[in-house]
Amino acid sequence: MESSSAPLIGINGLLVERGGVDRLELATRYADSVLKAGGVPLVLPPVGGPGDIARTLDRLDGLLLTGGDDFDMDRLGLGATHPSATKTPAEKQDWDFELARRAVAIGMPVLGICYGMQLLGLAEGGAMHQHLPEDRPGSRQHTGNVEHAVTVRRESKLGGLLRVEELPVVSRHHQALSDTGPLWNVVATDDEGLIEAIERRHHPFAVGVQWHPELAYEGSPHDGLFRGLVAAAAMRAMRLSLENTAR
Repeated sequence: MESSSAPLIGINGLLVERGGVDRLELATRYADSVLKAGGVPLVLPPVGGPGDIARTLDRLDGLLLTGGDDFDMDRLGLGATHPSATKTPAEKQDWDFELARRAVAIGMPVLGICYGMQLLGLAEGGAMHQHLPEDRPGSRQHTGNVEHAVTVRRESKLGGLLRVEELPVVSRHHQALSDTGPLWNVVATDDEGLIEAIERRHHPFAVGVQWHPELAYEGSPHDGLFRGLVAAAAMRAMRLSLENTAR
């Protein structure tokens, strides 16, 4: 794909405070994965209101929602936040929810990773396990780059992207979706039944995975996630261009 026609993929990052100054932080492996898949990565700072977010999305072809800290459940009206949580700053959490909801609503291709998957589910009626394995006694630990297998639904979009029914993944989370809400399908689980991937119903490309595909070796099935996002973004850009030309 020529660079001039490569789709522009927005990527959110972390908001961290150092020396009294808010800073944007992003592991470069996310951008590198988008670049290798044929997209042009653009990091998005969590600033501005709904109008600013809408204008930003107008310039993008796709969106990658990355891993992050934990959700402030009190702020979401979903009960008390677990004492072990490292809460996402309020302004960042609010911005992320606005970004995710708007992107899904306009049919933009979206890939959510870890926090990004949880964000997609919570934004449309999902529910959370706040601390694993406490919320699922006897289950495995998922923090610290734990490796385990997940089983993928063959007939799902995810199955088509990965082209395998089972694959090893790297986990670094202690929260997880306990329910997706009515608009998302569960398309992968681990052997203990934990939700590992979701897809939005009636959407061109809205996929979330609980694991970290950007940590996988180059040439692994996980690359299909980033190629799928970039391909869907390119198709959307082409369709919108044709529609604008026909006006």
